[in-house]
Amino acid sequence: MAFSIMSDEDDPYPSWEKTRMPIRIFFKDARHVFKLDELGREIAQIALPAALALAADPVASLVDTAFIGQIGPVELAAVGVAIALFNQVSRIAIFPLVSVTTSFVAEEDAIGSACNEAKDNNDKETGLFTNDESKLMIPHNGKTEENGRRYIPSASSALVIGGVLGLIQAIFLISGAKPLLNFMGVKSDSPMMTSAQQYLTLRSLGAPAVLLSLAMQGVFRGFKDTKTPLFATVAGDATNIILDPIFIFIFRLGVSGAAIAHVISQYLIALILFWRLMGQVDLLPPSIKHLQFSRFLKNGFLLLMRVIAVTFCVTLAASLAARQGSTSMAAFQVCLQVWLAMSLLADGLAVAGQTILASAFAQNDHDKATTAASRVLQLGLLLGLGLGVFVGAGMTFGAKLFTSDVDVLHLIGIGTPFIAAMQPINALAFVFDGINFGASDFAYSAYSMVLVAIISIFCLFILSSTQGFIGIWVALTIYMSLRTLAGFWRVGTGTGPWYFLQS
Repeated sequence: MAFSIMSDEDDPYPSWEKTRMPIRIFFKDARHVFKLDELGREIAQIALPAALALAADPVASLVDTAFIGQIGPVELAAVGVAIALFNQVSRIAIFPLVSVTTSFVAEEDAIGSACNEAKDNNDKETGLFTNDESKLMIPHNGKTEENGRRYIPSASSALVIGGVLGLIQAIFLISGAKPLLNFMGVKSDSPMMTSAQQYLTLRSLGAPAVLLSLAMQGVFRGFKDTKTPLFATVAGDATNIILDPIFIFIFRLGVSGAAIAHVISQYLIALILFWRLMGQVDLLPPSIKHLQFSRFLKNGFLLLMRVIAVTFCVTLAASLAARQGSTSMAAFQVCLQVWLAMSLLADGLAVAGQTILASAFAQNDHDKATTAASRVLQLGLLLGLGLGVFVGAGMTFGAKLFTSDVDVLHLIGIGTPFIAAMQPINALAFVFDGINFGASDFAYSAYSMVLVAIISIFCLFILSSTQGFIGIWVALTIYMSLRTLAGFWRVGTGTGPWYFLQS
């Protein structure tokens, strides 16, 4: 009998990977992080278009900011407050809707594919479960109908809910624009009030299109199709960029012109997505009972708690900056838009992680779930480090694109190191969100975020009152660090849906 001695370098599974420590997931196959194997290609095909689509809207907002900044610092500050308020209200509805839709559609599509394969093999065993143990999937969910379109109940539910929420949001913002701006720190006698109210009122007309388009993006993400949302978003945002200077300067509509251009672009995005979705999905359910409103509401409520906590911290930061004056708010607006535009590039990895993991958990494929989570986390960290270097260098030379005001530029310079340093932290926070949503771990995501928000709000009040503008960014750094720590704790301890990491 022949024996061979294998060194540690020859062992494809290092000793730490053989342990039962769940934390090993963060280092699993780290040397293959850029490998374009089947998983690598799948992540790239989902993440790259998703990242570009997610970054397109903040980039369009940056262009808006650059154009409006040429009007004056007061108008720039006014629009900054209005955008922060609009985004706060929008994200309360958007984030739960998109996240839940992506996970549910991915589950139904994965199970439908298994059903179709079983049918092709004359296998009549169709009793398949999702990772939501309380719900047995309807056997024909996700299956391809005779007309070539898929039947996905979650897609129909998402469109109905998105349309209703969009109308409610528009009515709420238009009717309450002035008191809401007062709450944000823009008083009735403030020079920012007129411009902020005009922009917010007009942009709110696009709320139904925003909610519907993002609900449809959630459906396409569930299908692992992020190219269609990218095409629609680029078409809409390009229209916005073209119309901005026409409405703002040629028609002399000022901030109102920027808002009108944005609304037109949002309705164009919604129309493109709806047209493409109709060709793939049968959107008319057999009856109301086939819609999954209860499932959406149950998990959507948990994410609603979470998104309120998330966005309240950022909106509070904007409000505190506005209370320090138009100069501070103008600088904060520029820094915030750059921060979001860069950070959301990592959200493409979160979308890939959520979609792949939702399918893996639906099929109880824990090996793929582990490998996919490891890969997107490692890619997220590397991407964050790269973005940090890019932002730090870019903002040093590019701040003058947004304003020529010396005082505003000075404050932007103070905020730039924080924006750059937070990129790796932000990237990991977003990716952790994606993989936990893919595991349908909505309850933990909600409750942990509420705790993080409570601590962060306390820090914002204390640090902004004692350190001013720089204190706001210190508090935001603490906020994002706590978000990352919460995600790390859940996966790293192997609790909840990640229990299998302990075996």
